[in-house]
Amino acid sequence: MLHTLRRIVNEVNEAQNLSEALRIIVRRVRQAMGADVCSVYLSDASSGDYVLMATEGLNPQAVGRLRLARGEGLVSVVAETQEPLNLEDAPAHPRFSYCAESGEAPYRTFLGVPIIHHRQVMGILIVQHTERSFGEDDVSFLLTVASQLAGAIAHADASGGIKGLADDAAGSRHIDGLPGAPGVGLGTAVVVYPPANLEAIPDRAIQDSEKEVTIFLAALEAARREIRDLSRRMNAALSKEDRALFEAYALMLDSTTLERRTIENIRAGNWAAGALRATIIEHARIFDEMDDPYISERAGDIRDVGRRILAHIQNNATSQMDYPAQTILVGEEISVTELSQAPLERLAGVVSGAGSTSSHVAILARALGIPAVVGASYLPVSRIDGRELVVDGYKGRVFISPHAAVRDEYRRLAREEEELAAGLEEFSTRPAITRDGVRVPLYANTGLLSDINPSLARGAEGVGLYRTEFPFMMRQQFPGEEEQCRIYRRVLEAFSPRPVYLRTLDIGGDKVLPYFPIHEDNPFLGWRGIRVTLDHPEIFVVQLRAILRASAGLDNLRLLLPMVSHVAEVDQARDIIARVFSELKEAGESITMPETGIMIEVPSTLYQIEDLAPRVDFFSVGTNDLTQYLLAVDRNNARVAALYDILHPALLRALAQVVLAAQRHGKPVSVCGEMAGDPAAAILLLGMGISSFSTTAASLPRIKWVICNFSIAEARNILDEVLLMEDSHAIRAYLNDRLDSAGLGSLVRAGK
Repeated sequence: MLHTLRRIVNEVNEAQNLSEALRIIVRRVRQAMGADVCSVYLSDASSGDYVLMATEGLNPQAVGRLRLARGEGLVSVVAETQEPLNLEDAPAHPRFSYCAESGEAPYRTFLGVPIIHHRQVMGILIVQHTERSFGEDDVSFLLTVASQLAGAIAHADASGGIKGLADDAAGSRHIDGLPGAPGVGLGTAVVVYPPANLEAIPDRAIQDSEKEVTIFLAALEAARREIRDLSRRMNAALSKEDRALFEAYALMLDSTTLERRTIENIRAGNWAAGALRATIIEHARIFDEMDDPYISERAGDIRDVGRRILAHIQNNATSQMDYPAQTILVGEEISVTELSQAPLERLAGVVSGAGSTSSHVAILARALGIPAVVGASYLPVSRIDGRELVVDGYKGRVFISPHAAVRDEYRRLAREEEELAAGLEEFSTRPAITRDGVRVPLYANTGLLSDINPSLARGAEGVGLYRTEFPFMMRQQFPGEEEQCRIYRRVLEAFSPRPVYLRTLDIGGDKVLPYFPIHEDNPFLGWRGIRVTLDHPEIFVVQLRAILRASAGLDNLRLLLPMVSHVAEVDQARDIIARVFSELKEAGESITMPETGIMIEVPSTLYQIEDLAPRVDFFSVGTNDLTQYLLAVDRNNARVAALYDILHPALLRALAQVVLAAQRHGKPVSVCGEMAGDPAAAILLLGMGISSFSTTAASLPRIKWVICNFSIAEARNILDEVLLMEDSHAIRAYLNDRLDSAGLGSLVRAGK
């Protein structure tokens, strides 16, 4: 049964639309279970009805027409209980509802299971028989099928909509993700994809099919040479049976069917990579359908052959990525590199299938002021290249080929966004002073030299977090001391005499260096931050020398240590800092010992403030990681990203306790995580007594607007109310109401 299940799931995942996916499900499940009937009902969110969307065994004319109201029939019983319903005499059940047009009269036995995705009942999967009852194994199999297919059905639904359900004439159908960066963007989808990933390749229309045929044939020949070379190299080391694998690959590459079908797909209008993907899926599906396990496993070999050809297509491609004037960058998982490679003046929005509100692509999008939606898990990436999109970065919604009414409304909102941004420019030159006269320093988060001028232009009073790992990530080897020194000097000079908080190298987790790979099963709980630099003092010392030398004569350097979880780590780091400082002084460098602080981002530090305070000069809260660790939520995992919430009561109470403990020792506490750039959260941080805020350059005017419209006393009262609340959604709604009442509602919704 496991083989059968895998085959069904593979076929459904490769379906081009929902209708095809459902037809595959009912056909394959009916065959596997020996049932007379297999049907799928899906929930129509607009009406609440359950609609027959596919069937094998009932009247095909009823598909899309047969509707059961919520609460009607056995389908509703399964949906309400959210558990299997197995009946030997279905008509005898008190909730049985006979539908003459379905043609189900002869079938007495009934087994139905819910199809649940993200806690929502999407529909019901049903099998029926005239006589045979369904046993425990049948229930287990059908339940397993439904659980495995829920995501695939959601993906297919997002790709093509539920044909037969209420048509949305207003164009309000959308794909939900998570708000990545505020704003509204309208433009054309440009899909980016990782190398040699067949599943991620989009369809893309072409003008010159013969050019694409040439690209494909060259890649095919290169793959053939590659396999021949591998076979020759491994010939002596492999047995005859093992060498047969290379022979099988060579036969696949020489297949006239593979070559012919791909060329046909190209001449039908698809580019070489998309045409190859379609051909490989078609061939692999044939093997997937085989009952013989050995033969069906050959589908994996076909996919591998396809990836080899694709790699050569991508290596030999001569055309550069074309970015329209209003580009919406789309991908299964957009990397910081892919985002930074796009021309910023053409970027109107970003949509990533993976990630959360605190993933790096979201952070960078906020820094650049580009509307973004992340965690859009079931975005039909392969079929939206070149289509018109609307990105709502406030609600986390994406509209594909929107109707005119939706497009016009968002264009109006985008104009109002531009007017709001222009109105906020006046805050760039004004200090952030509360209504009762308290000045709050606002700093910029950055890691790129290109951010210096935008940060200064928007009124940054210094740098609250300079991510020194960025220069490391952009190179093919560790940058040397002189190169690092030049980079740090430029930042320190640009902001002098304003303070610059340089965070020492923070790699690991989702920040990897190509030349210093860290392979771990759970990288966020592994070797990262100060753990790496203390284990590699040769790297740490070089960076410290560069940082301290860069500060000569400026006196605006602050050192920040990341990922601290033990008091001993602070002692060890400070010993190394003191040694490097003494060596440089002895060498004649004109430097002063900088203030040194630590990041509060590991829960253990929350309970060690009393021990840590005498050892440091300040604390800086990294709310991104602290939230992740405190809530046990991987912030890059779209499945749980909705649970990641910077307004979670536990986090707010923890922050309030940290500030109180630090204040007892006279140590300032700043916030440099993305929480500092959230207008609603800013009120609470103000009430806690946070000494300074550090956020992206794009967010500075918005946060300054908030600070200037509240008094410390008012913020404290709001904080007291919030700390009594138990639900983060209620907290968000309450804070948004307070912003609205203060005339700042446009900070948390599209338009004015």
